[in-house]
Amino acid sequence: MDLYLKVRRAHFEEGLSGRQIARDFGVSRDSVAKMLAYSEPPGYRRTAPIKRPKLDPYTDQIDQWLTEDKTRPRKQRHTAKRIFERSRTSGEYLFPHLFFSITQYPYFWVSGKQGAVQPRCSGAAWPLRP
Repeated sequence: MDLYLKVRRAHFEEGLSGRQIARDFGVSRDSVAKMLAYSEPPGYRRTAPIKRPKLDPYTDQIDQWLTEDKTRPRKQRHTAKRIFERSRTSGEYLFPHLFFSITQYPYFWVSGKQGAVQPRCSGAAWPLRP
């Protein structure tokens, strides 16, 4: 952020060119152009949706389980571990996936599809117990 402000100040207040700023601060001219285009760093923007090639065919079923959980009492809802166990034992939806892939999906489901509902954890992990 400090470099960002220095680059903008050098251009707008001191009148230095983009090439001169790139030389002085040791950054590329493309980076300088981006710093001048935005008043604040824009941050990371995902360009394509997340692809889960092994899990995508089964996300509809997991979505259905999680949607049904909204009407259930809190203690009877699916945890990430329970979704993994149920997915491995249910006869028609048997899919052999990694534990990590299945346990991460509810986190993205809560944060992505249900905008008003916030995940109960701060990282990419989903609590295994409520």
